[in-house]
Amino acid sequence: MSAKNRTVSGALGGLLGFVGMSAIAGILVTAAVTPALALSGMTATNTINVFENLPDYLSIDQLAQRSNIYATRSDGTTGLLASFYDQNRVEVAWDKISPFVKDAAISGEDPRFYQHGGIDLQGTVTGLVTTLASGSARGGSSITQQYVKNVLVQKCEALTNQKKRTLCYNSATETSPDRKLKEMRLAIGVEKKYAKDDILRQYLNITGFGGTVYGIESAANYYFNTTAAALTLPQAASLVAIVNNPVKFQLDNPKSETNGSANGYAANKQRRDYILGQMLKYKKIVKADYDAAVAAPIEPVITEPSTGCTTAGTSAYFCDYVTNILQTDPTFGPDEGTRFANFRRGGYNVYTTIDLDLQNAAVDTMNKYVPKSYDGWDVGSVITSVQVGTGRVLAMTQNKDYTQDPNVAATNPNATGVNYNTDIDQGGSHGFQPGSTYKVFSLGEWLTEGHSLNERVDSRRKSNWGTFKDSCNGPQTFPGFNPKNDSNEAGTNYSALESTINSINTGYIGMAKKLDLCGIRKTAEAFGVHRADGDPLEQGASAVLGTNEVAPLSMAVAFAGIANNGVTCSPVAIDKITGPDGKELAAPKSTCKQSVDPAVDAGMTYAMQRVMSEGTATASNRATSPKVPMIGKTGTTDGNKDTWMSGASTKVATVVGVVSVTGDINQRQVSFPGGTAATARHRMWPDIMSVANAKYGGDAFAEASSKVLQAVQIPVPDLRGKSIAEAQATLEAAGFSFTDGGVTDSEMPAGTVARTDPAGGTSASRGATVTAFTSNGTQVVVPDVVGKTEAEARATLSGFAVTKTEQDVTDPRQVGTVLAMTPAGGTGSAPGGPVAIVIGTLATGNGKDKGHG
Repeated sequence: MSAKNRTVSGALGGLLGFVGMSAIAGILVTAAVTPALALSGMTATNTINVFENLPDYLSIDQLAQRSNIYATRSDGTTGLLASFYDQNRVEVAWDKISPFVKDAAISGEDPRFYQHGGIDLQGTVTGLVTTLASGSARGGSSITQQYVKNVLVQKCEALTNQKKRTLCYNSATETSPDRKLKEMRLAIGVEKKYAKDDILRQYLNITGFGGTVYGIESAANYYFNTTAAALTLPQAASLVAIVNNPVKFQLDNPKSETNGSANGYAANKQRRDYILGQMLKYKKIVKADYDAAVAAPIEPVITEPSTGCTTAGTSAYFCDYVTNILQTDPTFGPDEGTRFANFRRGGYNVYTTIDLDLQNAAVDTMNKYVPKSYDGWDVGSVITSVQVGTGRVLAMTQNKDYTQDPNVAATNPNATGVNYNTDIDQGGSHGFQPGSTYKVFSLGEWLTEGHSLNERVDSRRKSNWGTFKDSCNGPQTFPGFNPKNDSNEAGTNYSALESTINSINTGYIGMAKKLDLCGIRKTAEAFGVHRADGDPLEQGASAVLGTNEVAPLSMAVAFAGIANNGVTCSPVAIDKITGPDGKELAAPKSTCKQSVDPAVDAGMTYAMQRVMSEGTATASNRATSPKVPMIGKTGTTDGNKDTWMSGASTKVATVVGVVSVTGDINQRQVSFPGGTAATARHRMWPDIMSVANAKYGGDAFAEASSKVLQAVQIPVPDLRGKSIAEAQATLEAAGFSFTDGGVTDSEMPAGTVARTDPAGGTSASRGATVTAFTSNGTQVVVPDVVGKTEAEARATLSGFAVTKTEQDVTDPRQVGTVLAMTPAGGTGSAPGGPVAIVIGTLATGNGKDKGHG
């Protein structure tokens, strides 16, 4: 029945008898209510009034409970990834607790629970007198008083300041009459507000059962692998026995000499059987039940609860990422320490974004193709998938066993607590160089600045690339910077499209020469890319080729942005959070922004589709089924130390990498299951994307415009006779790149331009490289003798070695005249060099030319 419905005589009637019977106890109780009573001479009746008018000093607050992280399956059901707690407690309702437990608690701890008003005065007299005599608190506490003490301790446990928590705990547990009497005072306040069943239920939910086990549900789970509702009579009595002295009576130390398996858990059994006797005494059970329960052996089935991300198994690193997000989410508190403490105590349920179909595919392919460790090489491998348009993280795994034990991590090469997929402040590493996958940001800047995919640049390998534009730091030079191409391509004039399809390093440096290095960095940042260690992105020439250490998750987010018409959405790992009351709380949201113009993005995806169909990612493309439109880019760092395959459909982006965590090795010289380490990326990426394509599908990417695709054609200036400096200035002013082709034989004045390639007067793409050749002045101009008679021609060419051939003609006017000459008139030739002329002659009918010396 509810305490609210009892009168003064019903709730505290026993107090009058107690005061009348024991002057000492009366004084103590009165003093406990208010010290002023001792001085004012208030009567026992007044004392009762004071008790009745006590304010509600103590409320039944939310108990510390374990919080859970879940994954959602394809059919909509959820699966537990991990639980977290400071106190392993699952709060349960009244009807989820066995009647055996309720009767055992009352019989063993407070037989008059339903009769008193919060204080069992009969037991309290003995306890108070003993306390006065001994100087320490002794027995007599009602269930309500025990509940009050537990609540006060719980309030202390919730404090994050260690000093305040210790002071609070000492005050709540000190062995003194003052503490005992304050406990009584608060117990009366609780009984005035709450029904007896509510108090008993909360007592059974809050009380400790040894170690980190709190509450009857968790105790049933831990000690007997059952639920609070299903506990048998002897099990219920054994658990209630633990409450009396958790250290002495708990059942998880089978080697204990006083309370272990060898002696049948003798200490607990003694207390258990006492409780069973009390239950029989107060007619909660009959004699037959008592006899059977006393005869029953104590057989604990210790079941360790799930706790921490280790229990998430193959999803442990994703779980670790989620917990790091929770520590930065203001939903749980003002600072990191408070947030995670509140999460561990708050009874929250966190439903994550992980797609178990993709996750399982990622785990399976990782286990199949990459070992957890490799002799002589600190090998790492990562897989991260992100949903395009939402930022939801769908898969995250790596080739290691998860541990947060530093000793295990230090001694077991198969294990680590570092999440290779994420930033260092998210439990991750300092990041890895993404290699040529980073080139896509230079491509984005290239198109943003108005260049086209078919525009060409100087792609020759060189050790002096000259000065680069950097609007943030001023013009930059990089002496000794001499990158080579991965496959030793030697072209001198690659287009941006060719450089992307085949990942030409010198082509991209040539592109960067025409761009703003600061602009390239800003384009990368616009797609959400940042260094994993938190430092600013580097923007030197080498950064164009992917030397910034970046987390794989950042690259997956960026590729998802490219696949989303240039709209990048920040990553999220949580779909929903509910509190202990089932109400939904605000979860971290993805923020989306336009990273590049959609027309620019269309050009990027056009080129990256060509990478898949005919470039460096064809192996991944061929092995993916079903087929949908896909973009991609490969990456290989210096010395084949790290290898990457990054790509996306319009629905899912995936990054796969095999990396050197520390040190380096040439992956092309290492054998893995299925092939070399360098090609493992092309075995894993298709396995994940095949599942993604089958589940999510994929649409066509936007069409690239002709402006983006085709370079503007402009005429090449005629530079013959100009100095080489004038030629360079003229070409660059016209929008071409200049290359000095060196010295060539020519009739032009020595030191001037003899010719260009492409030739002056023809048209070429804006940005194309024009090579200028300098004359050595060793040749003379060959006179033009076409149309002259043979005699005239020979006279004119007297300084050359003339040879003649004849050609039949039908026009009499051409007979005996020069029809053609080689070299052509007006061109250069060495003095005395050969000149061949063709003379017309009447047709003889045999159709053959006649040659003459």
